[in-house]
Amino acid sequence: MPATGIRENSLVIKIAADSSYPPYEYLNEQGEASGYSVELTKAIAQVMGLKIEIIMTDWQNALNGLHSGEFDALQSIAYSDDRAKIIAFSSPHSITNQSIFARTDDSKIHSIEALRNKSVIVQDASIMHEFLIEKDLGARIIPTKTHTEALRQLSAGNYDFALVANLPSLYLSKELNLNNIRPVFNPVSGQRLSYGALAGNEELIARFSEGLAILKNTGIQQKIYDKWLGTLEKQDSLIKTIGPFAVYFLGVLSLIFMAVVVWNSMLRKEVDKRSQQLKDQQQQLIQADKMASLGVLVSGVAHEINNPTGLLIVNLPLLKSAWEDALPYLERHPEYENITLAGLPFSRIKEELPYIMHEMNHSTIKIRDIVNDLKDFARVEAEDNKHLVPLNDLISTSVRLVDASIRNATAHFDLNLDPKNLSIYANPQRIEQVIINLIINACDSLEDTDKRIQLSTYFDVDKEEATITLEDQGKGIKAEHLPRLSEPFFTTKREAGGTGLGLSVSSGIISSYHGSMSFDSVVGLGTKVIVKLPIINSLSASDV
Repeated sequence: MPATGIRENSLVIKIAADSSYPPYEYLNEQGEASGYSVELTKAIAQVMGLKIEIIMTDWQNALNGLHSGEFDALQSIAYSDDRAKIIAFSSPHSITNQSIFARTDDSKIHSIEALRNKSVIVQDASIMHEFLIEKDLGARIIPTKTHTEALRQLSAGNYDFALVANLPSLYLSKELNLNNIRPVFNPVSGQRLSYGALAGNEELIARFSEGLAILKNTGIQQKIYDKWLGTLEKQDSLIKTIGPFAVYFLGVLSLIFMAVVVWNSMLRKEVDKRSQQLKDQQQQLIQADKMASLGVLVSGVAHEINNPTGLLIVNLPLLKSAWEDALPYLERHPEYENITLAGLPFSRIKEELPYIMHEMNHSTIKIRDIVNDLKDFARVEAEDNKHLVPLNDLISTSVRLVDASIRNATAHFDLNLDPKNLSIYANPQRIEQVIINLIINACDSLEDTDKRIQLSTYFDVDKEEATITLEDQGKGIKAEHLPRLSEPFFTTKREAGGTGLGLSVSSGIISSYHGSMSFDSVVGLGTKVIVKLPIINSLSASDV
């Protein structure tokens, strides 16, 4: 069976790599593993204290070995939505392009449909092999073990085209003196290369992502990139390749871009710093005082975070628009391929900058939403501040607030909300407090990330009742403890800092709204919590 997490029976992590994928990974003349990805993996292992073994093989054997459990991870696997269903990916360490190669005596093609009824060589089990199968273009697919074999077959005139990775193929063509083939068309946009492991090995992938982040922040990754890939690009000066106006414009654009990157980094550090402060103070307070203290702290953090976040939200679209306006001028320049921006080749900036700006904008909006949710949850409100509120909306907000706890506890969280989304008459903060307590308890009960948590709602219009059900596959609760769960100060987690007030307070809140909370649990199998609340049809304002 495939391994889960980092190997327990061995201290060595086995990482498979393609033996013919230069300059990313390949066997050098001495028969040793070499290349950008190989050196990057060794650097990550060093900073993270990992013991690794890099096994060089053909790609199909590497992928099969990952699925069978022979290998723990792959160091250069292209991301796709289908692969992500069974493979966990790290943050990307590089971007690669795919090209259709043809012999120089063939006419240039302008669309992927031109492959219909043609013979196309691809590397077996590669991302382009999957792409051709998915597109079903009517091409005759010829799988080969390596890029080297694919290029030699094309050069020899045996087939019509080869659909292969652009940079490795150019590298191999030069090394093998295959002068009669060339790239003629790029059928897909740049693809991210990452570390990959089977789902369930998220802990291992997280360590690679952390190591990669350290290398990026210390500049080590850039040095490795320049050593293996930077020398393939011409390093002409920006001022020598474009006119004075473009130099000025791009200089301003670069300053804005760098300022946003620096500001985003400072913002991330500030969030981490404040989050740690909140955690330290939460550990010193009992549950009864925690919500009031948390409200004061979050208000201060939210004020400091909202200002820079607002600047990012306003300026990122301006930055994107400026880049899109500048791009046509750059591409029309006779030597645009030689342009460098911020020390990087224009071709790389052109591929990566839109993705970087999209990710930054997405992350900034996420920060804003989280801060707003925290402010709403922490705001001090009177108990009688009740109004109509859709129950599903309260649950969605609660889930967002504890998203980090959920992701750390399980890879299988299911949220099933009744589409009717009827309203209850309540103080929103009180109901959110109950949902958050129940979710955190469920997360704490799970012993590994393969276990599932399911949260659902159901509205029974006939009974005028809303039902919230939370099921987990955790350790379960002993039968003798079930009747005492709502008692103040009763807890089975005293050594872990539990106070026994969470369920007691939650039960009191539900009872005050004429509802009920019940528990059903089996040791070793999990726990089900059922909360019932009246919908507004059943009560008048005076009743509540």
